[in-house]
Amino acid sequence: MRFDEFEHLHRFRDAWNAIEIVRSVHYTLFTFGSSELPYFLITGRAGPAPTVAVTRGEVRIARPLIITPDNARPEFLNFFETDDDEQAADFILSREAAFSHLKFENQHGQAEIVTDSTEEAVSRLNRRLDDHDDDRTAIITAPAELAGLAVFRYATERVWRSAPGNVQELRERGFLR
Repeated sequence: MRFDEFEHLHRFRDAWNAIEIVRSVHYTLFTFGSSELPYFLITGRAGPAPTVAVTRGEVRIARPLIITPDNARPEFLNFFETDDDEQAADFILSREAAFSHLKFENQHGQAEIVTDSTEEAVSRLNRRLDDHDDDRTAIITAPAELAGLAVFRYATERVWRSAPGNVQELRERGFLR
């Protein structure tokens, strides 16, 4: 491994570890068709006047019904604002085969600035989701500059956790032996 690759890995690991999925979802993604992953993203910005923002969004993950050479590489829409963020995504995807043929689309609303701390915002959202028996919406926390990477992490972890069940379903349907 070259030194610059080690440096890139170290920066990526630091960013990845700064993100926390504080309320995870335990449903697997659909093997065929599309899945929706609703989330709340809580971002904090340090400084003389620290701020906490809450954004509601949803990632749609579509699996193609027909696999062609044109859809062999995963596609990410509305995740990254900078080239550095996109390079971090390319870094992880180049080491993982589970993402080919997937299309990811992140849709989110405007961030709402709240006066709470991150912990208070998480607690309030957890109570709200519990009161509505909502077990399909995740809560993610991250520094503000890692917002796109935070949603990317959430979506990729859902794909990783769903992969064994999806492979089993393909076997049961006779697509794999």
